[in-house]
Formats: sequence, C-alpha cells, structure tokens
Amino acid sequence: MRTLVLGGARSGKSLFAEELVAGRSCLYIATARPWPGDTDFAERINQHVQRRPLHWATEDQRDLLDVLDALDDRDQADPRGVILVDDLGTWLTHLLDSAGAWDQPRGSISEHTNRLLDILSTCKQDIILVSPEVGMGVIPESRAGRLFRDEIGTLNQRIADICERVVLSIAGQSIIIKDTPVD
Repeated sequence: MRTLVLGGARSGKSLFAEELVAGRSCLYIATARPWPGDTDFAERINQHVQRRPLHWATEDQRDLLDVLDALDDRDQADPRGVILVDDLGTWLTHLLDSAGAWDQPRGSISEHTNRLLDILSTCKQDIILVSPEVGMGVIPESRAGRLFRDEIGTLNQRIADICERVVLSIAGQSIIIKDTPVD
C-alpha cells in the first residue's frame, strides 16, 4: 500500500508515519541534510534520528531516487519491509538547489518528479511518504517561496492520485482523507 502523510510544520506527520510502521521492519529514507553551522536544523534532524528504532535500516546519504531505483532494479520486495520516506519537502529543496532551479520556470525539475512518480506507481511493497502541506497559508512574498509552494503542491497532488491512502495531520491529529482498498 502506498500512503501519503501530509501536514504542516510540527503537525505530527512524521510521528504518525513512524507509528504506521508499528513493529515491522523498515527502510527509513531520510532526505534532510544538515547545513554547516545551522545547529537548529541539526537538532531537528537529531530528534528524528533518536525516535527511530535501532532495528530500522536508515538511508541518509544517497538521493531518494537513487535509493528507490536500486530497490526497483531488484524487481522484488525489500527484505527490510516498509519504506518510509521523510520527507518530500526537503528532497524537493535539495533537488531545486542541486539543479540551480530556484530562478527557473515552474516545472524545471519535472524530469526528477516524473521519475519519482514512475517508481512509486510500480512499487511492490508498502511505502509511506511524508510531505509538507504548504498551500494553506499566506502566499509567500519571495519568488523562491512561491516556486517551492507550487512545486510541492503539484507533487503532492500527483502522488496522492497514485496512493491508496492519504492522511492529513493537523495539531497532532490525523485524518484519513483517502482510503482505497488494495486488491
């Protein structure tokens, strides 16, 4: 089953996603990378690391697409169980950074997001994707803020279309907004 967990900052989306794994083995794909000198962000990453059970495998060095491609190439379920991706927002930020796309037109990174959708649409095992819901507030003042909001909003819509379950976390409460039975 493919599950998308959406929510704002500090909404409880990551914790909810981790609880969905509950006792199963897990490959945790962490997309956040610490910035030199940013101790606040490093502490946020550390809080996520400390919550993870020791028996979970963690991938935090390679890009999300590289990890998923490697799993997809094996054409079988990963023995590490559920795949948990936390989160698509930091992955998208790094993608925009590495592509130098902050000043490019919307859709400039679609080659990468299309590849992600292709991989997810054929995924043979349970996967939980955490992503920020950023379209519920003020329109960002900066072009980069608007670009990120538009790109993540479009990506979230496309992923929600192929996921069997979509959950929205607000203030530590999670609401199932889509739940399609899996055949």
